[in-house]
Amino acid sequence: MSRNLSRREFLRQATLAGTAVPLAGSVAGSLLQAKPANASPRSANEKLNVGIIGVGGQGGFSLGGLSGQNIVALCDIDAQRLAPGAASFPRAKTYDDYRRVMDHKLDCVAVCTPDHMHAFATVAALQAGFDVYCEKPLAHSVWEVRQIRNWTAKQKAVTQLGTQIHAGDNYRRAVEIVKAGILGAVERVHVWFGGSVRVFKGITPQKPPAHVNYDLWTGPAPMRPFHPSHFHFNWRYWWDFGNGSLGDFGCHYMDLPYWALDLRAPVSVEARGGKGHDGENDCPNDLQVDYHYPARGDLPPVHLTWYQGKYRPSEMAEYGDGKGSAVLFEGTKGRLVADYETHKVFMGDGLDFTRPPQTIPLSPGHHAEFIEAVKTRGPTTCNFDYSGALTEAVLLGNVSYRAGGVKLAWDDGKLRAINCPEADKHIRRE
Repeated sequence: MSRNLSRREFLRQATLAGTAVPLAGSVAGSLLQAKPANASPRSANEKLNVGIIGVGGQGGFSLGGLSGQNIVALCDIDAQRLAPGAASFPRAKTYDDYRRVMDHKLDCVAVCTPDHMHAFATVAALQAGFDVYCEKPLAHSVWEVRQIRNWTAKQKAVTQLGTQIHAGDNYRRAVEIVKAGILGAVERVHVWFGGSVRVFKGITPQKPPAHVNYDLWTGPAPMRPFHPSHFHFNWRYWWDFGNGSLGDFGCHYMDLPYWALDLRAPVSVEARGGKGHDGENDCPNDLQVDYHYPARGDLPPVHLTWYQGKYRPSEMAEYGDGKGSAVLFEGTKGRLVADYETHKVFMGDGLDFTRPPQTIPLSPGHHAEFIEAVKTRGPTTCNFDYSGALTEAVLLGNVSYRAGGVKLAWDDGKLRAINCPEADKHIRRE
């Protein structure tokens, strides 16, 4: 039997049914009978067996971050992107079908595909008993994220979301300030993104390049005639494959308030905005999303707002510190604004502040932290339970927008907006 499975066979195996997630099995056999994760600690000097799915773009970055381990398998649907990795790691087996990677005896897998394939490859790896590093956002839909979280808990796997800013010292020191209560009670957070979507017009179908397996790239998404406007990198501006600017950067910027304020599921989410461009791609340039979170123990409720495109908080003029994209915490005693690299505190009434003791250790690097945790079976700070809750909230902003801007009354346990049945088709793709 040929081991180059067609898209038709992929879709047959990948039916979303019951509690099984979108999952094509290994070409060696079905993964519905999950294998237990390897729970044995390893020595610090032992090299792990690693598979990497998607080696272009962010995948190349992950390949570099994991290059100190045994790179056993490399996978990419684009042979031209696969070739440099194969040349650097000549002992690695190379494939265009991620399911072939699952046939190897691995310790962990890095998933660096477009959003619409994250859940397929991630859960297949979890079912195979591997630990997993996945690029953000964790999945393409809220429902897929929840399945990943469930499988992670079931397998007791070591996991890490690829929000590399999480490993930076800047975020860690900002989190310490907020958690130490220096700003007082924080009930308001503003998060703004200064970038914009790319715009594509006059799209004429093309024949897929001979070096690309376009069927397997499309995977579970609706089949479109090939065009570079929705292929490498540009897929993020189309709902069929990506999640727009919010999905692309929300996990980076909203990570900071999630970490600092112990946020989990919102109780309501409301989006407004519009495409803000005349392109054929459908993700919006202009978007504002209001999230409301309940009290958490002694911490008060929080109202967090995401802004992009034409939307900006009025507070940005006074406290934005000239940052084009940033997070602003407003507390009863002071404010803190932060971007990826720096943060600044504004204390009210002429107050000064003393920086709190360093309680969050320096990271050895986002990939190194993951590798260390795989070896020791210790925790990571951006595991799939924490980052899954973050990703679900991020994607709910898109759900509200696509449902017409309805203020979603969110039931996290039931994974549904109790006041908006129309949202169901965006929570779980059909």
